[in-house]
This record gives sequence, C-alpha cells and structure tokens, in this order.
Amino acid sequence: MSNRERIIYLYGAMAILLVTVGVFQSWTLSLTILNLCLISAIMSLGVNMQWGYAGLFNVGIMGFAALGGLAGVIVSMPPIPGAWSAGGVGIGLSLLALVGTVGIAVFVRGRTSGSVRTLATLAIAVIGYFVIRRFFDPAVSAIESFDAARTGYLGGLGMPIIFSWLVGGVFAAGAAWLVGKIALGLRADYLAIATLGISEIIIAFMRNEEWLTRGVKNVSGLPRPVAYEVQLQQAQWFVDLSTRLGIDPISFSSIYVRLSYALLFAVVLIVLMWLAEKALNSPWGRMMRAIRDNRDAAEAMGKDVTGRHLQIFVLGSAVVGIAGAMLTTLDGQFTPGQYNPLRFTFLIWVMVIVGGSGNNWGAVLGGFLIWFIWVEAEPVGGWLMSVITAGMATTNPVRLHLADAAPYMRPLLMGVILLVVLRFAPRGLIPERSAMAARK
Repeated sequence: MSNRERIIYLYGAMAILLVTVGVFQSWTLSLTILNLCLISAIMSLGVNMQWGYAGLFNVGIMGFAALGGLAGVIVSMPPIPGAWSAGGVGIGLSLLALVGTVGIAVFVRGRTSGSVRTLATLAIAVIGYFVIRRFFDPAVSAIESFDAARTGYLGGLGMPIIFSWLVGGVFAAGAAWLVGKIALGLRADYLAIATLGISEIIIAFMRNEEWLTRGVKNVSGLPRPVAYEVQLQQAQWFVDLSTRLGIDPISFSSIYVRLSYALLFAVVLIVLMWLAEKALNSPWGRMMRAIRDNRDAAEAMGKDVTGRHLQIFVLGSAVVGIAGAMLTTLDGQFTPGQYNPLRFTFLIWVMVIVGGSGNNWGAVLGGFLIWFIWVEAEPVGGWLMSVITAGMATTNPVRLHLADAAPYMRPLLMGVILLVVLRFAPRGLIPERSAMAARK
C-alpha cells in the first residue's frame, strides 16, 4: 500500500471515529475532542520537525508549550493599573539592569581573553545580580500584595487573544534559541537531559512568579476569539437558525462555539502543514535529513551542522509554542500546575512515533489518534469493566478492584499501543518516504 493510500484510509478511519462519538455520545464531546486533536497535532508536527527532520531529541516540550500559554495571559488580559502603580517602575528598572549587565558582560568579553575574561564576566554577573534584586524584590512584593485575592499580578496588554498565538511562537522560539546556543553542542542524550531540566525550570518559574502569572492561583476568564454561548442564545438570528434546524438553542450554541474553535484551529494546522511540507521537500529539507542520517559526512561536505540544528530547534519549538497558546485560548484560563511531562512530553512523543516520524502526515495523524484514544480510554475502560463484571455481586472484591482500575486504562493502553507499533510498524503508521520516492 502506498503512503497516499495509507493517508486516505487512516484519516478516513479517524473521521469515522469522531463521527461515531458524535452519534453515540454527543456532538459537543466529539467537537471538543476534535479541537484538542487539532492542537495535539500541531504540537506533534513541531516535535516531528525537530526529531523527524534533524534527529534532535527534545524532551522539554512541556516548557515551550507553557511559554505559549503564558503568551495568552500577557497578550489578552487587561492591565492592572494598581499593580503597575505599585511596582511597575521597579520591574522596569530591574529589566534595564538586566539588559545593562548582559551588555557590559558582552562588551568586556569582547575586549579581554583568558582568565581575565572569565573573572571579569563572573564579577559583572555577581554585581548585576545584586543590582537587579535591589529593584526587583520590592517591586514584586508590592505587586503581589495589591488586591492579592483577585489580582496580585501586572495583567497583560488587553489585546485580542488570537494575537497570542503568534506571540507564543515568538516566546518559545526565543527560549529555544537560548537553550540551543547552550545545549545543541551536546550529544543526543545530554541534549535530552538539558531540555528536560530547562523545561522544569520554566514551569517552576511560572508557578512561583505570581507577579507575572499569578502562580498557583491561576489566571481565569481569558477573553475568547469566538462568541460566548449566552450571547448566541440571546441573538435573534441564532434563535431563528436553531429553530429552522430543529435544535435546542442551548445545545446548538455549545456546538456552534466548538465548531468555531475547530475552524480557527484547522486553518492554523493547514497553514503550518503546508509550510512544513514545502520545507521538507525542498533542498533545505533534504539537507536536514542528510545531517540527521550522517552528521560526520555532512560536516565533511562543509555543512554548518550546529547552525542547522539550532534553526530547526527554534522552528519546531515555535510551532509547539503556538499550540500552547491555542490550548490556553481553548481552556479560557492559564493554569501552571496543569503542565506535566506525561501530558506535554511523553504523550506528544507517542504521537510522533505512532504516526510516523519524518512524515508530517504521520505526525498529524498520530496527534489525532493518540489524543482520541487518551480521551476515550477511560469511559470505554469503565464500560468494558462493567461488561466483564456484569455477573458478579456488587460487593465482589474482584469487581471492585476492576472498577477501581478502569481509570488506569489510559497509561496502560498508551504503553500497549507504543509496544505494538514499535514491534509491527517501527516506522509508524505512515512511514517517512525514502529519498528516491520523494524525488518521483
């Protein structure tokens, strides 16, 4: 079977699964799953760029997704005037001190060498640290104590939240550039450890810096890029439309909102998919795969391997950041505590591996399929356990144990799927095309 036939059949089967949920459960649930599948597919596409194109093992996906989520807060939430009055000047001065410290360090390093450069850089860093803290600590204390129950943070820019998708990509790309400049010279296993550690640092920062993110208090009530259900239910045109369709306005408003999100997310996925396919099939894409397959030979041919790795690392992380901002938009709140490696790293890697690393269509399919299974595993597992234990007494310990074990079907099923795919389809459901096939 050709890759094109695989794509048609597997994507068709995925569509049937979503329709089945709509028919037998609810269309609201089906569209909710579809929206999360679209976001997961974008994250999977970003990781596929790094691993499938260049062989970069990034296990810091969680941190880049969180930076995208932070962008949603900074862009869309209105500023808090009282918080800015209390500590805005101090935050600004601390940022100026940070920029000045970095600038002086770069200036000195460019004009010294050897041990003098090292000692001078260390001295500038220490002095700069204390200067920054001199302005930063009082400002943070003042901001976090201002109406702490309701705000306690600076707020954002009050712009439409859809702009945060681009800003989230920029935030993630900037962080990836800094990480890449430090870590991309390391071997693959050390790179994985470095990205994991930096990801945890990013999450720890967001949980503790309440002046920026409200920390564990969370930021809720983010504005939507689509209409609210209550607004639709009060609009005469919507009531007339639901009447013509024979659907209850309350149920139809929920479907309409989720469908609106799905259209927005689908547009982003289609644009990114088109760009990714163009890049993969270009001379640049062939160069990236040549570096992935034989780094030493590529270096011998004069290719800047580290530079190209940094390039793809930044691009892939930017795509993950966009998806992170989209997820915060869909949730309507920013919750630093929700970011965990299982959901935002392990599961994304399963999507890429199962779908087919090196193939954009496979990565997107993996995002749809694995997230669908992840959502449906628990209710289907509960139903399966009830069928198995139907003839047992309600107090039977075996029945009680199986009922308690139903929620653990998710991680169990993920492990089984991963093992089966690695055994029978190690290149994924839609494998990467060979170089000869790509030319045809």
